[in-house]
Amino acid sequence: MTQNETCACGGRIDVHAHFLPKCYAQALTKAGMTHLDGGMPVPQWSEAEALAVMDRQGIGTAMISLSSPSTHFLPEEERTGLCREVNEEGAALLRKNPDRFGFFASLPLPNVAASLKEIDYAFEMLGADGIILETNINGEYLGSPRFAPIFDELNRREATLFLHPTSPACFEAVALGRPAPLLEFPLDTTRAIVDLLYSRTLQTRPRIKVIVPHGGAALPSLIARIAIFANVPFIEPRPLSEEEVFETLKTLYYDVALSAHPVPFEGLRRIAPVTQILFGSDWPFTPEFGVERNISMLDTMPDLSESDARAIARENAERIFPRLMRKS
Repeated sequence: MTQNETCACGGRIDVHAHFLPKCYAQALTKAGMTHLDGGMPVPQWSEAEALAVMDRQGIGTAMISLSSPSTHFLPEEERTGLCREVNEEGAALLRKNPDRFGFFASLPLPNVAASLKEIDYAFEMLGADGIILETNINGEYLGSPRFAPIFDELNRREATLFLHPTSPACFEAVALGRPAPLLEFPLDTTRAIVDLLYSRTLQTRPRIKVIVPHGGAALPSLIARIAIFANVPFIEPRPLSEEEVFETLKTLYYDVALSAHPVPFEGLRRIAPVTQILFGSDWPFTPEFGVERNISMLDTMPDLSESDARAIARENAERIFPRLMRKS
């Protein structure tokens, strides 16, 4: 499906887009953070430029969220206030132009009580489309029993949960002097999913619609290894079987940000049906030329039918976000 055809059908729904509202940019500046996650420059963002990029790239709606490091660079007691400000800014963009923007609300973890209050406020008062969680919170992964009430509440609400990578706690020791998005982001995404599988967090909360970024990260390569360790009796807790690992991963959603190359895309299609694959740009942390290149590769993907291309561009996301369903 070409870019013009995508525009004609309402435009792509981008489930992996970021924003840096003024309150967040100011907080980063105050903390002296001009670079993030081992050297990535803080990008410029504005509503006008976001819309311009979306129009040029055939993106109808962008689900905006904070990228790494979310609010984790702040002392824990200051995260609640900044999360609320960021979520209010996201809601303001949604109210101003509901067809062009949606947003995933951020939570002030590891404060579970404050996070539960923010979930309620985000859905009941702000109209959030979902929640974003970083893959680890100060080195504590999402399968931790401490975070179980968060997943219980998201399951109760049948909420959408967007996972986003962040640097692991051991980043300085393993990064080889290179920024985290090169290698550690996909590895931390994979680590977080393994933790959620082996803690059985995903299996016991099946009503959460989980979006995994970057084509499933390393999951397509490691799924067989991850599954076979379900047979190791001294690992507790663990998945019930190899089959449970495969079946659970089939139910998750996967965006194709930075992942539309034929090699990783073919691997992704072997662990999840096309119905579970979504479009993602990762703009502005991925510059526009990278977004355009990813779209071009997706448009020319071998053996991808036009109906499958339409599903990835928009139709699969419409099932998750029915408010964006095209009016016939």
